[in-house]
Amino acid sequence: MKKFRTVQILLIFAGIIGIGVGGAQLFIPVVFESSASINLGNNSSLLSEIRAAGGTLLIAGIIIMAGAFIPQITYSSVALSALFYLSYGVSRMLSMSIDGMPSESLVMATVAEIIVGVFSLWVFAGLQKEKVY
Repeated sequence: MKKFRTVQILLIFAGIIGIGVGGAQLFIPVVFESSASINLGNNSSLLSEIRAAGGTLLIAGIIIMAGAFIPQITYSSVALSALFYLSYGVSRMLSMSIDGMPSESLVMATVAEIIVGVFSLWVFAGLQKEKVY
């Protein structure tokens, strides 16, 4: 039971981040991105790209969080959390190596994504090993 509580805490935390960031990118992208010194302006194509990514992250966050409360999808939610956060973190690291360093807030986001992703992967491996899903 203690292990399931750890899984629930992870999924709630990872879900809240996904819902918060995704919702902000989808509904208030100009304000949200300006917090990272990104000026989106009125470029409707760029805004469309940001909102599309935001919607994807919002839905992923909902599914991740739902896994904390719906045992039938817990395993899949942990896997999604690992894949989603590690893909974001690794992609940002690739961008840093190709494009240079972004703003401090995006570097901190990268660190957070890697931490959440690695912890999710660790929990996923534990669930798979123990067949606790």
